[in-house]
Amino acid sequence: MRDRLADRLTTALYGLGWGAVKRLPEPAAAALGRAVADTAWRRRGQGVLRLEANYARVVPDAGPEELAELSRAGMRSYLRYWMESFRLPVWSGRRIRESVEVEALHRLTDPLDSGRGVVLALPHMANWDLAGAYLTSGLGIPFTTVAERLKPETLYDRFVAYREGLGMEVLPHTGGAAFGTLARRLRAGGLVALVADRDLSSSGVEVTFFGETARMPAGPAMLALQTGAALLPAHLWFDDTPVMKGRVLPAVEPPEEGTRREKAAAMTQAMADGFAAGIAEHPQDWHMLQRLWSADLTPPTAAGPSTAGPTGPTGPMGPETEKR
Repeated sequence: MRDRLADRLTTALYGLGWGAVKRLPEPAAAALGRAVADTAWRRRGQGVLRLEANYARVVPDAGPEELAELSRAGMRSYLRYWMESFRLPVWSGRRIRESVEVEALHRLTDPLDSGRGVVLALPHMANWDLAGAYLTSGLGIPFTTVAERLKPETLYDRFVAYREGLGMEVLPHTGGAAFGTLARRLRAGGLVALVADRDLSSSGVEVTFFGETARMPAGPAMLALQTGAALLPAHLWFDDTPVMKGRVLPAVEPPEEGTRREKAAAMTQAMADGFAAGIAEHPQDWHMLQRLWSADLTPPTAAGPSTAGPTGPTGPMGPETEKR
């Protein structure tokens, strides 16, 4: 009974966000986001403490006061993501195009124009939903992604409908089942976009990330190896303007020698290095409120193969918690 009540409350809170926030005047929505962020930051809950601990690895020379200010900026960035995402369904294509600027976009468009598939890999930075809407509505580039299955199912269904409404093809994150569909899209010259800085299974690849061991999904590299697609890391950030910025990094090339697993591991490390470069430049826009490094994790439970990182919701009100 308690679980069902919690599920209904979670669904109702997200529904309130989608229903009410998008009707607010923009300055009011932005002010609401800052207020919610500051309230959560002052309460010093698990998510905020974990965010601060993660930032301590990214900025190892920061003292307690600097880390506290960084986590406050991080929470404001995180709530900006949510306020914008709740409002995205009512933004026009022109508004979406004018809300994003991407450096080196040709690294993405050139292979697609030549008929080659692309795996675009992103960390949890700034607003990945807005980046997706920019691709579909702003540039007319369709893509496929995956979403973590959530409880309650009604919330998962709503997130899938929301992202499909933005023009994305969304597959459930169910281990190897999604891999085949993603591979077919890539062989047809399509785009697959994956949030890939956190592995949710026991089958990810160990990488060195800010000097310590972490696990990241092998799926992006394995898809590129199996299909011949280009693997492009990218990162996003906010600045003092209403326009989100992004950068597409050079393609990660597969090593000439080694087994497929060894090649995938090397490519995943290169992907992680690309993520780290962007996070180091804009740490406040990295929304990692969960444990990531191996030293912080309890022993992983058995799970299906990790085809790719999820793009499911990671909300201050919702399912993404420290239990993982």
